Amino acid sequence: MHIGVLSLTVTMSFVLGASALAAEGDVPYSIESLGERLFFDVNLSANRTQACATCHDPDQAFADPRGMASIGDDGISLGDRNAPTAMYAALTPEFQQGEDGSWFGGQFHDGRASTLADQAGGPPLNPIEMGMPDEAAVIARLKEDPAYVAAFSALFGKGILDDTNAAYAAMTEAIAAFERTEVFSPFASKYDRFLRGEAELTDEEELGRLLFFSEQFTNCNLCHQVGDSLMDPRETFTDYSYHNIGVPENVELREMNGVEIGTVDFGLALNPEVDGDPAQRGKFRTPTLRNVAVTGPYMHNGVFADLRTVVLFYNQYNAADEARKLNPETGARFGAPQIAGTLAVEELTHGPALDDRRVDALVAFMKTLTDARFEHLLED
Repeated sequence: MHIGVLSLTVTMSFVLGASALAAEGDVPYSIESLGERLFFDVNLSANRTQACATCHDPDQAFADPRGMASIGDDGISLGDRNAPTAMYAALTPEFQQGEDGSWFGGQFHDGRASTLADQAGGPPLNPIEMGMPDEAAVIARLKEDPAYVAAFSALFGKGILDDTNAAYAAMTEAIAAFERTEVFSPFASKYDRFLRGEAELTDEEELGRLLFFSEQFTNCNLCHQVGDSLMDPRETFTDYSYHNIGVPENVELREMNGVEIGTVDFGLALNPEVDGDPAQRGKFRTPTLRNVAVTGPYMHNGVFADLRTVVLFYNQYNAADEARKLNPETGARFGAPQIAGTLAVEELTHGPALDDRRVDALVAFMKTLTDARFEHLLED
């Protein structure tokens, strides 16, 4: 298949042929189309089995539906964190510290990659992900492909692939450019259609919407709202802040990846810029809720399989009835926080406990945040 000027809004197939970037004339392709090809290229992994799209599946809202954590290119290695959706990631601000001293923004669960391009450069070199030994090895793979040689030369300058550092930076910027396209941030959910007056919410969905934005009943929007208006058409449903919400250890995942039970993931404190600050231990970045209903499992360690369980997990902090503190997926009480000292107690204990009707309403509302392209996944 030959593709000249790639129209991302037209192709939407996310499958490019080997000659997709064949060069003729000046520049018959864009940095975005180069980024798309790189995003789907398994040749950028050690065993040529894994691409960015392997763990960020375009048919699954750019998340990994295969399990709690992703299997590496070697077919054996297993991470200890759940791969987040890549959708709307381009709207995340760079990692930074606010005037109040709190951290926000950045990519990955702990913000260790400040920008989208920084994030794109991580997985190819991660030994339990794509497994390439170094940047030079990745660039050598690019040089194997005449289409890449032509594209990088035309878009970034002749001889770019002879400078490993510059070439690797160009590669990550191309991938980031693809992730900045409307494909990843379409704002095309039922909720968006509702804001435009093109759809009506059901009574249950509307109750969920009111509860979600209510400072009296749930306080969800304290962390899951970035805009000032409840009707913001570009709302990403995260303020990109970091909190310890007491997510329990995923014992099953620990057993699967051979990590000792009781090992603590320090989250934000592991970010080099935070430099191990004890006050940041156990904190993880607030994720977007867009497409949340189709991008499980949930939490940084994939410990919950069902979205309703997540709502019940939050609800247990305010519940007096012991039965409301049970994880429906296990039948046992929700596990204790691994790090209690930094727990966001004030935020988590805000408002009254919710009954089943209100829990279900919140889930129904969050389902309306599913982009139209993935709405069929709600029925699976």
